[in-house]
Parts: sequence; structure tokens; C-alpha cells
Amino acid sequence: MSAITHERCFNHALREAAARCPRCRRYFCRECVTEHDDRVLCTICLKESASRPQRSGNQAALLVKVVCCIAGLITAWFFFFMMGDMLTSLPNKFHKAVLWNAPAFREE
Repeated sequence: MSAITHERCFNHALREAAARCPRCRRYFCRECVTEHDDRVLCTICLKESASRPQRSGNQAALLVKVVCCIAGLITAWFFFFMMGDMLTSLPNKFHKAVLWNAPAFREE
């Protein structure tokens, strides 16, 4: 049998408990708990979480995004650098269209 069936509300001693607050671990009746951010909290814990200033975002996630952007830029630069290096290493006769006028490339 579940442990909640024998518990009583922290605020109302005559009422049976319907839920347990995950933060303070106390039992509460249906009137004393509320759903917030997909979890059930008691009113005391909800007030405490509302009074604390909320962060605008996770700093670690922001750092990962910045590092990924920098890595992407470095990868793109390296790719284009290598392509340019490969194009400049082609022989001069290729650039002067001598190679294209060779008999192997002419259509007859």
C-alpha cells in the first residue's frame, strides 16, 4: 500500500493528503498544492520560488552555443582556405586555357 494513504495534510490535520511536495517533502491536501512548471508544489515552496530572482538562461548552454559558433566559423574558414590553396596550386597552363584546347578535350 502507498505511504500517502495514511498521511494527513500539513496545513489541515483532518484532511487526507493528496500529494507530496517535491521540494519540502511534506504531504498536502488538494487545496494546498498547485501545479507549476509541470510539477505539483505546495503554496509555501511556490512563494519561495517566485520570490527568488529567475535567471534569464542557463549560462552553460550559452557557453556551448558560443563555442559551437566559433568552431563552425573556424571550420568554414579552414575549408575555404584549403579550397583556395588547392585552386592556386593548379598549373599555369590550366589557367591559360591551354589545357582546355588540347586535343583530348575538343569535341569533334
